[in-house]
Amino acid sequence: MHKGFFITGTDTGVGKTFVSVGLLKALKETGLNVCPMKPVETGCKVHRGKLIPEDTLKLVKAAQISEPVDLVNPYRFRQPLAPAIASELEGAVIIRKKIISAYNKLSNKYDITIIEGAGGIMVPIWKNYLFLDLIKDIALPIIIVSRPGLGTINHTLLTIEAARNRGIDIIGVIINCFANIKKDVSVKTNPQMIEKLTGVPVLGTVSYMKKLNSEEFKHLALKIMSAL
Repeated sequence: MHKGFFITGTDTGVGKTFVSVGLLKALKETGLNVCPMKPVETGCKVHRGKLIPEDTLKLVKAAQISEPVDLVNPYRFRQPLAPAIASELEGAVIIRKKIISAYNKLSNKYDITIIEGAGGIMVPIWKNYLFLDLIKDIALPIIIVSRPGLGTINHTLLTIEAARNRGIDIIGVIINCFANIKKDVSVKTNPQMIEKLTGVPVLGTVSYMKKLNSEEFKHLALKIMSAL
């Protein structure tokens, strides 16, 4: 059994953090000791001279853990760019072993560790080292968060293809309605088409909600746990 999973997306802004928070809360309510990890966060605001990783703090709050933020989020940057670019502009070096070491420390203490990436699977972390490479090194299966509307079949299939080419296990796809969009034909037919073309299950569709309702994530959490 894997001790966690990696949440990636078909693109930036598809709601990975929202889905991660929902799953953390749902899994915790089942009695599991869960922990999040955000290896790199960019686009951080500055408060009193310190970078504030807002997504990381949301994940930590959902899991109700007291781990040092620097362990959960080893690297953070101000520029809202790919980590490889943001780190270079801000004069920092991202060390792969530091991220993996942080993950090992957390995974040894918790039942489940949920790692959230930044952007999509092919985003560079440092030079030519991609999130795809990190996922392979950590050896966790992935969940792909995708948008509901037109274009998501292409983006989802490309993500699945990239993962499979590296031998990465895929638990499934979660379609996240991060905006209150009109449910047209593409929204209704995309899940079935993704499953038909790839054989990867669409675990479910998260409906648009202004405030997170963890009840909606419980059936997703059960599906994920049965696949681990």
